[in-house]
Amino acid sequence: MEELSKHGKVGLAAARAGVDPKTARKYRDSGKLPSELKQGRAWRTREDPFDADWPAIAGRLEEAPELEAKTLFEVMLEEHPERYEPGQLRTLQRRVREWRAQRGPEKVVFFAQLHRAGEAMQTDFTWGTELGVTIRGEAFPHLLCHPVLPYSNWEWVTVCQSESMAAIKRGVQAALFQLGRVPKYHQTDNSTSATHNLGGKRVFNDDYLALMRHFAMDPRTIGVGESEQNGDVEALNGAFKRRVKQYLLIRRSRDFDSAAIYEAWIQEIAMKANRLRFTRVTEELAAMRPLSVDRLAEYTEEDVLVTAWSTIRVSQNTYSVPSRLIRENVRVRKYEDRLEVYHAGQLQLTVERLHGRNGHRINYRHIIWSLVRKPGAFALYRYREDLFPTLAFRRTYDSLQESLAGRKADIEYLRILHLAASTMEADVETALERLLAEGAVISADQVKAVVSPVKFEVPDLAAPEVDLAGYDTLITGDEVAS
Repeated sequence: MEELSKHGKVGLAAARAGVDPKTARKYRDSGKLPSELKQGRAWRTREDPFDADWPAIAGRLEEAPELEAKTLFEVMLEEHPERYEPGQLRTLQRRVREWRAQRGPEKVVFFAQLHRAGEAMQTDFTWGTELGVTIRGEAFPHLLCHPVLPYSNWEWVTVCQSESMAAIKRGVQAALFQLGRVPKYHQTDNSTSATHNLGGKRVFNDDYLALMRHFAMDPRTIGVGESEQNGDVEALNGAFKRRVKQYLLIRRSRDFDSAAIYEAWIQEIAMKANRLRFTRVTEELAAMRPLSVDRLAEYTEEDVLVTAWSTIRVSQNTYSVPSRLIRENVRVRKYEDRLEVYHAGQLQLTVERLHGRNGHRINYRHIIWSLVRKPGAFALYRYREDLFPTLAFRRTYDSLQESLAGRKADIEYLRILHLAASTMEADVETALERLLAEGAVISADQVKAVVSPVKFEVPDLAAPEVDLAGYDTLITGDEVAS
């Protein structure tokens, strides 16, 4: 039509538009575009197989609107197997969807909220494991604590292992100190880090209320099951992880040397995103109070008695400690990712924290000195599986079981474990892998011979005689006389 308006020649316009001249004349004579000539179809292409039974189906929907089309279809198959077949489910689903839209019950309406600058911070946890990040080649399951300012979409992120109070304290503090300002409200969902169930009503935990008092923020939470009330942070969870995935592609590696390095890297990504929100973030900062308090300690403390088994029980999990602390009271600092064990104010041990209940982390170095003197305890030791630090040690023990009787195999393995505690575990592991590859019958003495360093002979060199008279030639005679 554009070409035709230039010169009025139908044939030339049709050739340039790539259509048949007859088609071009049809459009010219009608005066309408092709899209305007199409007519909507108001008839069915085939007969609806559910017409005969639709009154009964509609009656069931009126009695119980929550019935799903799949359930109704299964009932129809049972009642009329000769009339219906599995491929007709989609037809019934469309018919039920139409009924819900035209005659079904009213649906919940969600109302877009007007956010005010500097009024609130929303915090949520989201799984970061799907990012596929590894730490030195090992899978790194983790969560991200994600505080957000909903007016400007300013965001911050910290790495954590669970939705604990320690994690939310660390995440919120990190965000506030990054901002240097404090909003009026802090909003969370109903996770146990902030609330607990008391008499059927969700109320805030004392530790969470103490955190809010320290920063002079008013706590508020969403309704139970009303996740859309935290909609801004929920939406930014997905957006932030998509951004991280893009930067991982640019980085060309998902492996990091440590969790701290990984956390610093994703915080750089958050900073880049926040720079794009400069105008609104400036409005937020102007509306918030200055941060005028010190950072809270990101741990809680607990006094624990070390048992005769050289273990402590902390937050429903068991950890080994050096045996010299048996029967002593120790103070445990519980961070979100680790425990620090102190005795008389001196740090004795740092260990990765377990999450969940009834877990255990036993370090063979803490108990091997007693175990080699009491090898009979090894066979039925409750935490025996923790005494195989790597797969090479496990394979070694299995090999010893095949070549020696049970108790003798235990003694030989404990001697190897003692050697690992006395020297370097990595050296012992290398020696075990070499011996296993050679198919040799392994013994502690063999391993010790491989691990023991080569002793070099130091040559006996005579000390040279030094003639100090040569230095006199460097100075004048007067200086010598003086």
